[in-house]
Formats: sequence, structure tokens, C-alpha cells
Amino acid sequence: MALPLLPGNSFNRNLGKEKFHKSQHFDYANGIPMLVGEEKPGIGGEPLLGQKLKPKQSIFPRGIGSDAPSWVAFDKQVLSFESYFQEAVQEKREEQYRIRCCKIYFYLEDDTIQVVEPEVTNSGIPQGTILRRHRVPLPPPNDDQFYTIEHFNIGKEVVFYSRKFMIINCDTFTRNFLRKMGVRLNPPVSIPDDPYGVLRKKMLEGMQPLRPYERFDTLKQFLNHDPEVLRFYCFWDDTASMFGDPRELILHYFLSDDTIEIREVIGPNAGKDAVPVFLHRNKLPKNGPIKLHKPGEVTARTVLNVFGPMGHGGRYILDSLKTGALHQEFYKDCDLRIGAVIDAWGRKIVLCDCDEFTKAYYKAKYGIEDFTPVRYKAPPPPKIEKQIPPYNGFGLEEDSLCSCLSLLPKPPQRDFKKFLEKDRQGLDSNVLRFLGKLITDIPVNKERKFIISYFLSDDTITVFEPPQRNSGVLGGKFLERNRIKKPGQEVFKSEPSEYYKAEDLFVGARVCFHEHWFLLVDADEYAFRYMEQHASEFCMADIGSILNKLKTIANSKSQEIKQFLVANDPGHTGMITYDLFRDLLVKVSDRKLSEHEIMTVGRYYSVRETPEMNINFLLVVAQEQLRKRGFDSFAKLSDAFVHEDRERSGFLPLLEAKIICKAFKIPLADDLLRTILARYEDGQGKVDYNKFITGLNWVDGPIPTFSTLQMPIQYESNWSGESTTPAVKNINYSALVEDIFGNQD
Repeated sequence: MALPLLPGNSFNRNLGKEKFHKSQHFDYANGIPMLVGEEKPGIGGEPLLGQKLKPKQSIFPRGIGSDAPSWVAFDKQVLSFESYFQEAVQEKREEQYRIRCCKIYFYLEDDTIQVVEPEVTNSGIPQGTILRRHRVPLPPPNDDQFYTIEHFNIGKEVVFYSRKFMIINCDTFTRNFLRKMGVRLNPPVSIPDDPYGVLRKKMLEGMQPLRPYERFDTLKQFLNHDPEVLRFYCFWDDTASMFGDPRELILHYFLSDDTIEIREVIGPNAGKDAVPVFLHRNKLPKNGPIKLHKPGEVTARTVLNVFGPMGHGGRYILDSLKTGALHQEFYKDCDLRIGAVIDAWGRKIVLCDCDEFTKAYYKAKYGIEDFTPVRYKAPPPPKIEKQIPPYNGFGLEEDSLCSCLSLLPKPPQRDFKKFLEKDRQGLDSNVLRFLGKLITDIPVNKERKFIISYFLSDDTITVFEPPQRNSGVLGGKFLERNRIKKPGQEVFKSEPSEYYKAEDLFVGARVCFHEHWFLLVDADEYAFRYMEQHASEFCMADIGSILNKLKTIANSKSQEIKQFLVANDPGHTGMITYDLFRDLLVKVSDRKLSEHEIMTVGRYYSVRETPEMNINFLLVVAQEQLRKRGFDSFAKLSDAFVHEDRERSGFLPLLEAKIICKAFKIPLADDLLRTILARYEDGQGKVDYNKFITGLNWVDGPIPTFSTLQMPIQYESNWSGESTTPAVKNINYSALVEDIFGNQD
């Protein structure tokens, strides 16, 4: 009841109201003003006087469940109804109408509806989703409203776009949900019979096979053993028949279906037709049939009796014991073993050997360990050794050999792989050069020097004599580049001659080149370094084997070695000159160490002063490369360094400086870039990037080239064997003594 309209009894209705929005009730339609909001609420969503608003969504009871919105509370909750609709069929004698079953899904979160018809095999009707998910309007004249949960119940008919659906049942979740909503559910309704469906069911029942079908499950065996095949090497003796001979066969047993295939091994020039298959793949019976079987005799199942009329509707009794079936025995994997004899349609085949997979299979399944093969071949005759006739004196020995290998002589092939590996590659020449002197009693020839070059790419040797002033000898090329035979070999022989190899040349070696004996007294730096890097090929440069020799020699003369070192190093510096060191090893070893081995030890324990590279020379090389590549982004490079320097100290760690240089793709070699960065590094591992950029900046601060050249460049190709500044001056004998005798005071 409302309070009487008296002074003091009237209240402001807007107290506590939060929504004050207004609905638009008037609008223009075709230029005519008219009322368009008959069902729209008033201010704040409150109905107007005398207005009854119809709910737009399903209304659920208040106070039950959570206060969350419907799209959260009922997420993924769907009501399922079973229904059917009747479809008329025109101009067809078999059926006048068709009953089609379907399911209606009602989504509680947004009141959307979806209709799906389950697919029926061989129906010939497009089935699946009949009505896509959306809000379905009510039939006219209430088409301005939509279906809600109140419109669904069992036994109720709903109309979706002029198609009537009869709801006959629902699932358990739908039943419980509607009961909680207070809806009284009707009992389930049965589906009327479909005349054509009944007729089709009778036709399917009448299409059963007259002979009962027994299923044999062979799929499991096929899936487990499809790619697995057992292989046996067999032998069939066919010498008893006319023009017969022994035959080699290969038997394949397929584990997927227990079938056997036999192929014949036909060698080259056997005089037989190349038959692809000796026995086609099939099950092989143990005993070949003597006569042909009658039709229907070979069957898996037999029928004992027939009840009822012939044709449709009859019943059959099967012979479960298979008393009338013809049993045949086929070869299985258990029947195959090495040494067994199988009957392949009257041909006795002996299994002689098998492959590794077959051995592993029988070992794992049957525990067989003995796989001794059966010998069925005569031992091969001894191989006749090929005799090569002696060298005939025409051309090279390789030319004479090629004329014996084939009817049409071919030129000898060079070792092309070795040529590619050992040919000149950049600054790596792969040429070993030694300084040699003639071993002779002629005084004039004793002073002559020769440069002996050995080419690793094709094992050829050339000898060059550097010209000497007032020597009486012109000098020049002494021996043409060619392979040189070792002395003392017969000329006309069948065996190939021995030529000088790279390991035959070392300092102190005596070699004979066409009756001229040379003593190798020195080698260039590249030869020493190459032989030390490939110590496995050059025993004279293997420091490990040389130290083992020194240990055996020095154990008996340790006192003499210590006295010599103490006498020649009174200051106990641990170093002596190379000449004294050489005299010591020559005296101690009693000529058991060659000159090259002594030089290898001296080079290994030498005290070398590494010349420090001039930073200006490095910067000139770097600026020249940057100028040729057109790199001038020094301002951006400086900004990048400053950006990474958070403390503005002018220094960055070496790793970060390398990363920035790599990011800018500075066109410098990695070793050159690392060397320049190391020169601008302080003691704490940081780089002064301002000086680094200034040194590389060829635009603003170019460095003149002539200021960096201190001495003329001497190329290694001009090495003439003259004595230069020795690379080894002093020897750290303390390290050598420690390696030989151990740590001693």
C-alpha cells in the first residue's frame, strides 16, 4: 500500500537509483514521425505505466547458485533433446513421407539453438548440421521474440523456420537441470515407424550370405611383421636331369602372411635365361598334391544341415570341428633351418645359409645358437697371380705397365686427389726446400751450393744452383723437375722402382741424384715447420720419439751432461747457446742423432724473442682494407660504442667491442681485428674505443704508408741458402733436463 499523499509523506523516487538512461521511443520512418519503442522501458530501465515487458533471455530463479552472469555460470553447459521431423516425399512409390531423427542442442549461456542430424550409412541424404547455432525466433506472429528454456519439454512441438520438430526425449543432464528449474517433464514419446526404413531393414537382412562367414584375424600378424623377411641361401642339385646342373637359390619367407618366394641366382655368362622368379610368392605345401581336388573340396568351413526354406530366412548349422575340411600342411618358420631339405613342388632344396636378420630372429624366438653353413660349393681354385713383364725401356715405367693392363694402352693416371690437397694454396706452397752440397773430392765443387726443392703435390724434385761471384761456375738450373729413382736398382725389372719420398729428405741426409751425391746441410723455415706439424710422417721431426732416444742415451751419461752444463753456465741462468748445445748432443749421442733431430730439439727448447708488431703498420693495413671496401661509417660506430658505455668512461669490455664490430660488419680479417683491439686494451680487459676508432678512421686521420716501412720486405721465394740471422740462438736447457731426468735442483 502506498502512503497517503500528505505533507511529509512524499519521497523522492530517484533516491538510490544508479541508472538514468532513457530509451528512444520516437523515430522517423519514411519521413513520418512515429512511435517505435512500444516495448522499450523508461528511465533507468523501469517499465512505463501500464507496460509489461517480455523477457529477452531465459529467466532463472534468483537466489539459486552464484550471482555470476549467465555466460559465466552456464559456460559449456548444453541441454540435449532428441526429436524428429516428418519430411514429405513427392512422386515416389516406395515412400510418401520420411521420418528423420535429429538432436536439438540448447546452449544455456546465450539461448542459442543448434540442430544436428546424425549420419546414417548409405542414406543418400545430406546429413549433419541442419540448423547452425544462433538464436531462433518464435513463429509468427511472435517472431519478435526468441526461444527460451521455457519453450522446451518432452512431447512438445517446436517450430524452427516453418519446420516442426517433435521432442521425444532428453539426456540425464537435461532432465536433472529442468527438474531443478521446477519444470515438470512429460514421459518420453516413441518415434513413429518409417515405412521406407522398415523396407530397407528387411532388404539388408535378406542380403546375408548363404554360406556362413568365419573371420580369420590376420591383421595383427600383418601389422607386426609386415617389413620382416627371412632369407635363406639354398642349393638345388639338378644334375640328374638332362642338361641339368647345380643351381643356387635364395628363399624368402615373409613373416606377415607365412608365404614363400624363391629366386634363382644366375651368374654372368651362365648361358641361362634370366628368369626373375623361380617360385612365385605363395604358401608352400609340405607335400605337393598328387591329383587335382574337386570343386568345393578345399574349403575352410563346411555346413552340416540347413533348416527352413531355401534362400532368405533359412538357418545353417556349421561344422565347428571341421570334420569335412581338407587339411593341408604348409611350411612355417619352424620348419626352416640350416641343413633342412624342403620339397618345393617335387624339387628337393637344401637350406645352406641365412643372413644376419634371420639368425637374430631364430636366436630370439627359438633359442638356436648353431648357424654353421652347409658347404655346397667346391673350393675356388687358387687365384693365378698376375705376372707383369719387365720394363722394356720405352718411355716411363708407368707407360710400359699401362700397355700390359689393357689391349688399348691408356696414359697413366696421376694421383689427382693428392695433387688437390698438396698443391699451392695461397701462401702455403707445399714445397720443401733444402740446402745441399756436393760430396766430391774436387776442390771447385766443394764450395758449390744447391737449392733442392721437393714438391709434395707430385713427389717431384728440382735442383737449382744459385750463382756465386768469382766461383767459375755460371749457376742456374741444375736438374729438371722430375721424379728421381733411388740408386742401386735394376733398370729392366717387373717390380716398380722406388723413388725418393718426402721422408727421405732431411738435414744430414745423403741423397744421390743421377750419380751426383748431395749432403743436405740446411732447410728453410717452411720445411722445418711443415715437418714438425706432420711429425707422424717425418720421424726426424717427431719431438716425442727424439726425447725417448735422448732418455736412453742420457741415463748412462747424466754426470757428464751435468758437468758440461755447469761449466758452460756459471751464472745458472738455465740457458746456453745453440752451438754449445749442439756440441753436447753430438758428443753424448755418439752420432746416433742426426743433424735434423738435433735441430728439432733445439727449435723445440729455443728461447725466441717474438718481435712486437708495429701498431702503425697494423693500422695502415686496416685502413687500406677499409678504404678499398668503402667502409666509412665511423660516426655511427662511435655512437654505438657510446650507447653501450653506460658509465661514459671511454672503455668497454673486449667481448662487447668485438660484438659491436661484428654488428657493423667491419671488413677486416678476424686475426687483424683481434690484434688491433688487443693493442688498445688496458690491464683490466677493457678497450679504449675512442683511440680504436681514431686509428681505423682513414677519412679523418689517414696514416702515411712510408712511415711504417722500416726495412725492405724479403719474400721467402728468394731464399738462396745464404746464412741469415739464426732463428735459434739460445736453448732453455733447464726445461730439456726436466723432461729427461725429471724435476731436479
